[in-house]
Amino acid sequence: MAAAAPPPTPTPTPTPPNTVPAGSTPIGHPLFSRVRLATPPDVPHIHKLIHQMAVFERLTHLFSATESALSANLFSDPPFRSFTIFILEVSPRPFPENSPHNANPNYTPVVHIINSDLPVEDPEREIFKSEDENIAVAGFVLFFPNFSSFLAKPGFYIEDLFVRECYRRKGLGKILLSAVAKQAVKMDYGRVEWVVLDWNTNAIQFYEEMGAQILPEWRICRLTGDALQVYGNTN
Repeated sequence: MAAAAPPPTPTPTPTPPNTVPAGSTPIGHPLFSRVRLATPPDVPHIHKLIHQMAVFERLTHLFSATESALSANLFSDPPFRSFTIFILEVSPRPFPENSPHNANPNYTPVVHIINSDLPVEDPEREIFKSEDENIAVAGFVLFFPNFSSFLAKPGFYIEDLFVRECYRRKGLGKILLSAVAKQAVKMDYGRVEWVVLDWNTNAIQFYEEMGAQILPEWRICRLTGDALQVYGNTN
C-alpha cells in the first residue's frame, strides 16, 4: 500500500451545534450523546478506554500504552492530517451551549438524542466524568489518513472504535462510525477502512448492516516488536 499522502486542510466549521437536535423531542429517560474532537486533557480517559478495549478483545498481553506515550504521539498535527480521535460523550441533560468544544474551529460537535424507557446505570461514571458532573466519556474512535492507489484518493483508516459496555446496543457505535464517514465525504475522500476480529460476530453483522463490505480474502500483515527492530540493525 502506498504511503499516506497529506490530505487538504479541512474547512473550519465554527458554528456551534444545537444542544438539542432540531426535530428531536426527549421522552422517558433521554440520553444525549456528543461526538467531538479529543484534546490533550482527554488522554487519561483515552488510555482507560484503550485498556478496556484490550480486555474486550482478549489482547491485554499486547497492551503496553502509557498516558505519556499517548500524549507524545497524539495532537502534534492538525486534526484529520494525522492521528485523530473523536470522543463520544453522554449526558442525561442537554450539553451546555457555552462548552469550549463548540468553539473548536476544526470540528463542530455532533449531538444526538437516544430515547430510553430506563436510565443507563454507569458504574464508572465518576472515573469517566468529563466536562461537568453530568457528562461522561462513553467511547472513542481513532483514525488517520491513508491512500488508495486504485482510487487515487486519500481515505481514512480506523485503528480503534470502542464503546463502554453499559452504553452498547444503543446505536452509539453507529454514531461514531458515521461521524468518521461523514468527515471522509466532506473531504472528498475515497473510502473508510477498518478491521474486525473474526470471532466478533455481533460487530460483523453490525458493520454489514451499515453497508460495509467484509473482505475475507485479505489478511493483516504486521511487523512489530523484535521482528521490526531487526531492521534497525541492518545496513
